Formats: sequence, structure tokens, C-alpha cells
Amino acid sequence: MEEIRQILGNKIEILSLSDIGCDVDIPETADTFEGNALLKARYIYDHYHMSCFADDSGLEVDVLNGAPGIYSARYAGKAHDSEANMTKLLAELEEKNNRHARFRTVIALLLENDGVVEEHLFEGIVNGTIIRERRGTAGFGYDPIFQPEGYESTFAELGAEIKNKISHRAKAVEKLAAFMEKL
Repeated sequence: MEEIRQILGNKIEILSLSDIGCDVDIPETADTFEGNALLKARYIYDHYHMSCFADDSGLEVDVLNGAPGIYSARYAGKAHDSEANMTKLLAELEEKNNRHARFRTVIALLLENDGVVEEHLFEGIVNGTIIRERRGTAGFGYDPIFQPEGYESTFAELGAEIKNKISHRAKAVEKLAAFMEKL
């Protein structure tokens, strides 16, 4: 939420799940980012009857056939342990020369319009490389080992101000904001 609020600024008022009294861990049981984003948005709409959006994001590594993908947060187990996830990924790539990867976000927006619910999807992708060692302390998840194309620094070294302008989530949120501004 904080990252999305920073990206959007004052363009749109955003309420978090806690703002609306939702403390449910909504299951992500689909096999795609699009499917998981839609599952979460539909849950909120069905239970709280308000237009909403939800996202699903992850890291896709070419040589691993897109893994960790939708399992990015739980790659090394159910604990959502970023350090363990990075350790596992670096071990799997240790002997690999192709380290091309991408972060991908899909945002599902559900809008009620005259009693009809419209579903819209917005995707953001940032390509890059998985480096061989952790660098930087900002960010979260795989940020210390992901170097976006065109940069010599990892997401964790770039800091929030730059990352929030070039990230996969920033690109998807920009598309969402542009769509919302047309309404």
C-alpha cells in the first residue's frame, strides 16, 4: 500500500484492507498473476460491495521457465522469508550464465457502473538481471539481487524514489491511474 500511495500521490484516495475492516488473508489459488489479482479484487467486491483493485506480483527468471513466478513470496517455503527466497534463487542460478529476469505486476480493477461490475487488468513489467550477490538495503523481497536494465544498481540500492518511477508496480499503477483519470 505504501509503495502504491507513493506512486499515485494525491491522484486517488486509496483505502487499505485494514481501513475497510478486512483482516482476511485472501487465498491466492490461481496459477497466474492475473488470476490471483482477480481473486483478491473479487473477494473484496463480493464482501464489501465497493469498487476496488488488487495486485499480484512476482519475479520471473528465464532460465527457470518463469519461476519463482506466482510463488515468489513463498519460493523457499510458506514463511515469506525474503532472505531464504534469495538464497534459494542464487543457489539455483549459481552455475547459470543466463540470468535474465523480469518483475511483473498485474492489477485487477473492479468498477461498479450502474449495477454492472467491469473488470480491467493493468500489467507492468521491468526487465533486468539477477546479480550474483546481494547489494543494497532499501526495498524488499528480491530487490537486493535484481538489477533493472539500464542501471548499474539493484532496486535495493536505487531507493524508493527511483524504484517507484521505474518498477513493474509503478508501470502498472501508472496505467491504472491513467485509466481512472479518464472516468
